[in-house]
Amino acid sequence: MTNPETGLRVQPVIDAPNWDEAVWAQPRGNIFSAAGWGTYKARRGAGVERLSVLDEAGDLLGLAQVQSRRRGPARQFYLQGGPLLTEKGERHGEAVVRALLAHLALGPLDLLVVDFNRAESPGAVLGLLATGFRPVAKASRHTLEVDLTRGLDALQAEMEQRWRKALRKAERNAALTVRFLDEPAERLKAFDAFAAMYAALKTRKGFSNDFDPAAYRDLAANDPRHVMLEVREGDELCLVRIAHVSRDRFSDFFTASTERAKTNAAAYLAVWSFIRRGAEEGCRVFDFGGIDPAHNRGVYDFKRGLTRNVASSGPLWLYGRNRLVTAAAGAVLAR
Repeated sequence: MTNPETGLRVQPVIDAPNWDEAVWAQPRGNIFSAAGWGTYKARRGAGVERLSVLDEAGDLLGLAQVQSRRRGPARQFYLQGGPLLTEKGERHGEAVVRALLAHLALGPLDLLVVDFNRAESPGAVLGLLATGFRPVAKASRHTLEVDLTRGLDALQAEMEQRWRKALRKAERNAALTVRFLDEPAERLKAFDAFAAMYAALKTRKGFSNDFDPAAYRDLAANDPRHVMLEVREGDELCLVRIAHVSRDRFSDFFTASTERAKTNAAAYLAVWSFIRRGAEEGCRVFDFGGIDPAHNRGVYDFKRGLTRNVASSGPLWLYGRNRLVTAAAGAVLAR
């Protein structure tokens, strides 16, 4: 149905391959807006709706994969990795957002959270601002970036000495090998090893999160936009690292390792292999993943030895009809 206020039409997309074709055709197409991530979230209990926004001529202006959960009398909507606007849609960001809001028809207690995950565009941000979304920033929403356009020699020259020494130690170890995994069967096997190491790592370091490897294994193993490598010392698997790739960003995603990886510098070799792979594929940026210096100093110290180019991952954007609900949610999310 055409929205009378905007003249735009919001149309659900049922076919996952068609959805992905549209997502990856956009300059800011990303894993979090792709169908596989929506499938993963659905397995975790979320309702998932893939929405296209069309103008009166039938031209595509925007894409939004919306997750939803009911919390008592309220619904919570989460739009991750978008909304993505087409080239034509960039000129109509406000209308696209208004059409999406009309389609979702939020109730008085409902809340919509938009998390671009570095996929924001000027038109989309202006659309959120014009429709009353509230940005919420937090310290942990920062990352470190490596500029891959500068060349590998320049990157090595700017490493901290400890990072360079660890990398050279790993490279000199003839028993230490890195292998990128391409076949689905070997990727599944490596992902299962990753899941076991990841569970042990969480117990060893005493942290928790809601990532469910069992619900994600087949999606990661069969998606070529997930780059997976393993590091072995002799016959012993000591590290599995996973990244995801968009048009110009190579993003570190998940890693798990054994205690042996602490002494043989496997993580340094794995990250440097990712950087080389990203540069070969023509990516502009290697995104080192999130940093949280105040609460996870070890990971931060490891990452900053390679680069200190800090970048904001952007705010979360909140929208609700009830100002008190929005303010309360903003206070919680800003912690």
